[in-house]
Amino acid sequence: MNLVNSIMSRLFDVLMTPFELLGTELALILISGVVGIVCLILFKHISWQDGIKGVKDKIKGNMIAIRLYQDDLWIVFKSVVNVFMRNFQYLGLNFGPILPLLVPFALVLSQLVVRYAYDPLPIVTEQQAEAMLPGQGTMLTVHMKSGEEARVASLEFDFPEGIRAISPVVRSTVDGRAFVEIVAFDAVQDVIRVRVDGAEETKDIVAGDRATRLMQPRRTSSFWWSWLLPAESTFAADSPVADIEFSYPDRHLAYLPGGEGGIVIVFFLASLVFGAAVLKPLKIQI
Repeated sequence: MNLVNSIMSRLFDVLMTPFELLGTELALILISGVVGIVCLILFKHISWQDGIKGVKDKIKGNMIAIRLYQDDLWIVFKSVVNVFMRNFQYLGLNFGPILPLLVPFALVLSQLVVRYAYDPLPIVTEQQAEAMLPGQGTMLTVHMKSGEEARVASLEFDFPEGIRAISPVVRSTVDGRAFVEIVAFDAVQDVIRVRVDGAEETKDIVAGDRATRLMQPRRTSSFWWSWLLPAESTFAADSPVADIEFSYPDRHLAYLPGGEGGIVIVFFLASLVFGAAVLKPLKIQI
């Protein structure tokens, strides 16, 4: 999966360049719309178009029968049952081809999230840091793999210049977690290093200025989570670390909703609108 994410990231670096000349918000809308159209074209070629059209026609025919013969309860009853059963058939004909399309959807959506969902950590002054109450900084969490929980006792952090801990490290050997609160005092595009019994893992961190690298709040060892976290490779199988995580602020996108949820909403709405616009011209049954 790391190789796939690496290829997709490089592809999107090239693909998004001309779109971003139009502005981030318009680029997000256009690429989402293009993906929606491409997926519909793929759907047309992997689905049974004649079957879908036939089922839709039969549903329409039964709906007309209900309207025309509303005084004949037996015909109405049979037509209602037929509509009900044909809907299951219709859903089956659509659902099967949609499943493989979830793969490109996930790969594209994850790329858009790591590019547009987050802002770097804010920079604070010494005075602001001193006035902070517990919980007002950024909480950094390390989670050890199952069976490695006790090793969290030896865990150590090495922060890049510009990042500082404002709380002691709290460790729990019961569930294998370590917590520390951090703040940024300067612009940073570097890595946090986590050491456990000589083993070292890193997590990208960006603060202050707009990032020149992709940003994600979590690095993981999970294959399934890696589909949604393409900016950093997964931890090696022999690593004791399962996850390193903190939260980035949501990015403000002018007239569009920001953050992970906002990107998901824009992606699906734009892909649906663009897709709906080409259904008839491309003669796609769905």
